[in-house]
Amino acid sequence: MHSCSVWLVAGKILCNGVPIMDYADPGEPILTELLLENVSVGTLSEVSLVVPAGQVVCLSGPSGSGKSRLLRAVADLEPHGGGIFLGETLQQDMPAHEWRSRVVMVPSDSQWWFDEVGGHFPVDAGSRLPPALGFPPEVMGWSVSRLSSGERQRLALWRALSLQPEALLLDEPTANLDGSSTETLETWLLEEIRRRHIATLWVAHDPGQIHRVADAHYGIHGTSVEPVHGSD
Repeated sequence: MHSCSVWLVAGKILCNGVPIMDYADPGEPILTELLLENVSVGTLSEVSLVVPAGQVVCLSGPSGSGKSRLLRAVADLEPHGGGIFLGETLQQDMPAHEWRSRVVMVPSDSQWWFDEVGGHFPVDAGSRLPPALGFPPEVMGWSVSRLSSGERQRLALWRALSLQPEALLLDEPTANLDGSSTETLETWLLEEIRRRHIATLWVAHDPGQIHRVADAHYGIHGTSVEPVHGSD
């Protein structure tokens, strides 16, 4: 058996002066990025972009250009070509239900399956409702049918975050809200994304919103997705 003198130098573990592995501080969060490599879906082709952990990448484009369809491909809800990775894990290498619990999509028209709001949430979700959403804890007992479109959208965002996702796919999440509600929700949502280190791909059409929330901005031009320079 050979002896080994172990040292930690510049973030690497050395054995007798030879690097053998990177050092990960157990107190540091694991940061998982979302990566698209040459993705093709619908009329879009060779889409490549990176969504870093804790950052927002906005996607814009004309109506019908394929924004929502691209999000569905990333969520493993639409057949596509190319590779989509969560960290180092390829989408095809993970069971679909597990992928969708880690890469969570919030569509522009949220879906509800049970009569009561609370049926869609963990049992303690009502006691943890963020004030920014503007609901009392009793909302968990409300009938879904009494909710306005804006209320459904706000609760759909909280439902998605309750799943503890590593990546979020947001399809115009504030489209049904007025101006003041929109900015309140943006502030809260950005705080959650930063704090939880969630990689977020956010479809938006409002230049003001893109300026407020985006770390990077891509636009759809014909069949391609290209960086929009000067958007920040």
